[in-house]
Amino acid sequence: MMSLGANNARAPKFDIPIWHKLNLTIDEAAAYSNIGIHKLYDLTEAEDCPFVLWIGSRRLIKRKTFDEYIEKMYSI
Repeated sequence: MMSLGANNARAPKFDIPIWHKLNLTIDEAAAYSNIGIHKLYDLTEAEDCPFVLWIGSRRLIKRKTFDEYIEKMYSI
């Protein structure tokens, strides 16, 4: 059995491709969509934003809903 030392206290981080993630950080959503970080912050500030998920003060982007939103938009 392996013991966890001070350096191994956290679970290993997995590298999951963006297109397989359910939720994206703002940075990941910007890279994924080619929409700027500041524009994403502006879009997600709206109370009726369908693709933002708030976890405390941290915002995540619901990828599938974000894809659907982008497909319907003519201009952002």
